[in-house]
Amino acid sequence: MSLSTAQLLRGLTGLTWRLPVQCAQIHSKPPREELGTMDVAIGLTSCFLCFLLPSGWVLSHLESCKKRE
Repeated sequence: MSLSTAQLLRGLTGLTWRLPVQCAQIHSKPPREELGTMDVAIGLTSCFLCFLLPSGWVLSHLESCKKRE
């Protein structure tokens, strides 16, 4: 590593020591309303449809994509 690269890296890391770090102020309260069974079912179903269904489709079609080459 050349001298100028070492000086550049030292200069960049020196800047990080001067940056202020903000700590998150998280205050949690109990929920106003309890979640019902239907709310939980809708939430889990939407997560399944949005995340697991597309990734499952991609994984099930990997072989057909490999055969096109």
